[in-house]
Amino acid sequence: MSASSKALTLQSGLVVRSPFDATLMDIYRQAHGEVDITWTPTTVLMKNIENGLTGDVVIVTDQAMDELVAKGVVDAESCKKLIVSRIGFAVKQGEAKPDVSTPQALTQTLLDTRSVCYSIGGASGIHFKTVLGRLGIEAEVDAKACPIPEGFTAEKLITGEASLAVQQISELLVVSGIEIVGRLPEELQKVTSFTIGLYSQSQQKQKGAALIEIVTSQASKEAYARFGLDCRF
Repeated sequence: MSASSKALTLQSGLVVRSPFDATLMDIYRQAHGEVDITWTPTTVLMKNIENGLTGDVVIVTDQAMDELVAKGVVDAESCKKLIVSRIGFAVKQGEAKPDVSTPQALTQTLLDTRSVCYSIGGASGIHFKTVLGRLGIEAEVDAKACPIPEGFTAEKLITGEASLAVQQISELLVVSGIEIVGRLPEELQKVTSFTIGLYSQSQQKQKGAALIEIVTSQASKEAYARFGLDCRF
C-alpha cells in the first residue's frame, strides 16, 4: 500500500464515537480516504501509548493531552479543544425512568435499582465510584453492581444484566434500545474536556490536519449536540 493510500489511524476515547460514526467520519472518508479508528477509554489508551502505541491522530482528556505534549508524543501546535462531556444514566427503552435529579433522589434510586453497570476503565466509572463514596452507599451498590473493564455500559441493559447504566451520555447513546433518564446532579457531576491532536511522529500530518479541521468545523457542531456533547470551538 502506498503512503498516499495508507489509512489514517485515529485513537480516541469512546466519548465521540456516536457523532463520528453517524456523520463526521463519512465526511472525512469521502474527501480524504480511509481512517482506521480504535476506540479506547483514555486511561487504557494512555497505558497503551506508554507501551509504545503510536498513530496519526489522538483524542484524549485535556489532562492526558497535556502529558502527551509534555513528553513530545503529540505536536502541541496541532492540538485543538474539542468537546465537553457530562455523565448520565440510562435504562432499557420502555422501562420506568427513575429519579436521578438530586443527590437524595439518586441515592434512593441506586439503593432500589436491581443492578447498575459502570466502566472501571473509563473516566465516568472512576468518578462514579467517588460519587458512591460521597453518598455513603458504595458497599450496598457494589454488592449488586455489574462493572465492566471497558466498553459501553448500556449494552448490559439490553442483555438484562443491569437495570441502570452510568457513563458519558454520548457513550450511552452508542447503544440502541436505551433511553437517557438524566444526568448526574450538578453538585456530583464531573465535566470532562477532550482535546484532539497529531502524533509528533505521524507520517500523515496533512491528512491528520484535515481530519482535525473537519471535526472542529462549525458544520460539525450539530453532530455533537445530537449526542449530548458541548463543543469547545
